[in-house]
Amino acid sequence: MNRFDPAASDYTRCRPGIPGEAVQLLAGTLGGIDQPALLDLGSGTGRVPAALLPAVPRIAVVDPVDRDNDMLRTASGLLRPLLGQSTAALHSVAAEEFSAPFDGCKADLVTCARAFHRMDRPAAPAMADRVTTPEATVAVMGDGSLWTHEVEWTSALKELIQSCLGAERRADASGVYTEPRIRYEDDLAESAFSDATKHRFPIRHTWASNQVVGCLRGTSFACPELFGHRHGAFEADALRLLDGYACQGGLVKAAVFTVLLARRGGGA
Repeated sequence: MNRFDPAASDYTRCRPGIPGEAVQLLAGTLGGIDQPALLDLGSGTGRVPAALLPAVPRIAVVDPVDRDNDMLRTASGLLRPLLGQSTAALHSVAAEEFSAPFDGCKADLVTCARAFHRMDRPAAPAMADRVTTPEATVAVMGDGSLWTHEVEWTSALKELIQSCLGAERRADASGVYTEPRIRYEDDLAESAFSDATKHRFPIRHTWASNQVVGCLRGTSFACPELFGHRHGAFEADALRLLDGYACQGGLVKAAVFTVLLARRGGGA
């Protein structure tokens, strides 16, 4: 069972989008490029290209990459009305296994939002090195996990998850999650894209209880398959817990959305 099969609609409905300031930053990397090509890794339901296409309507080619077909079907429906003269080709492979669909196909911008931690982090930039133009930019983005966000309601939710699954953070059916040994910027420093800058955008998102529960279905630490027949009971308990905190002031996540913009070293 693929953990994301029941969750594609929850991704679109429940997960926060990309902040407008981050969209403009990404759009700026394509300035002066006629008919640029966008490669989106770990695309999920296509939220990054959906945000970029209106901001950069001259994008000619969009390549969303995700190993989950259900996510890509949802992405196709989201992107179709936004494409205009652009074309999109969906690629159901792991990010590090992507190859250019034809000779001469080179991306100008590679994006990866909230997904880099699931990839082979040396292999993904190495792949990007093979399929991008010399001046291309790689953007690794994220705003942290509900598991690691420390406010009262997320801590209580984490305790509920741990009461069902054990104290250690799970990584879907594969076992226990292992924290990365090095930072994302260090991964990039060891790659061809060693010239990296960090951009930080404060964000504040208020959730409804059912949005949090929907978001959990697509995480590796609280996906339905981990709970088995107990999943329905867990979601009922989670909703009761979250409703209590929502009445006390809302389910607010104030965080920082970080964008690492990386280019090839040496000013290529």
